[in-house]
Amino acid sequence: MSDKDQSRPDPAGELQGADAALQHIVDGYLHFRHDVFPQQEELFKKLATAQSPRAMFITCADSRVAPELITHSAPGDLFVTRNVGNVVPPYGQMNGGVSTAIEYAVLALGVQHIIICGHSDCGAMRAVLNPHTLKKMPTVSAWLRHAEVARTVVEDNCNCSTEGESMQVLTEENVIAQLHHLRTHPSVASRMASGHLFIHGWVYSIETSEIRAYDSAQDRFLPLDGTFPTPSATPKGRF
Repeated sequence: MSDKDQSRPDPAGELQGADAALQHIVDGYLHFRHDVFPQQEELFKKLATAQSPRAMFITCADSRVAPELITHSAPGDLFVTRNVGNVVPPYGQMNGGVSTAIEYAVLALGVQHIIICGHSDCGAMRAVLNPHTLKKMPTVSAWLRHAEVARTVVEDNCNCSTEGESMQVLTEENVIAQLHHLRTHPSVASRMASGHLFIHGWVYSIETSEIRAYDSAQDRFLPLDGTFPTPSATPKGRF
């Protein structure tokens, strides 16, 4: 076989790889069905007709971020919404899944906490810094315009010397920007004003497991490690 032939894609091999990936997922389900579910059957019976989650968790679609694992939560604890870049569109701009989920979580489920969680090494944030990489992804490009305010803040004020430093600052600024967007939603603004809803901005480090949380009183991110009172992004209620 020539070098040219060797460089050609092997459809059969790719298909086998795809089959193996799916089988891994199916095997995982079977393990859940036969080994995990029986141990928690009573919990799932309670959840079969109702849910009362402790919090709404808005995070990135990145496969390395697992909200239930990170927070050691059980089924029914978190109402999770995931999208590219943990974005929250301002109210009225896009009647899409994120806005719908927020309204449902606040008004139908009565959640008391909404957490927006960014993370390290975020591909969406890297794309925000390098928009030319999205030429073939117009819908992603349009979606990430909701992070434009964070990019502008970083470009105008950071004086970052490396892309790694820019990424870290941008990830935090994006969380702050999405918190501001979140507060434009009428259901959120009303419940926050009455002191019945609390919002939080976190950044999770994949490599170290550390979470840093935004504290609005100090206007900075602090470790979520129990040393300090839990940082909060929520202004005091007015009513």
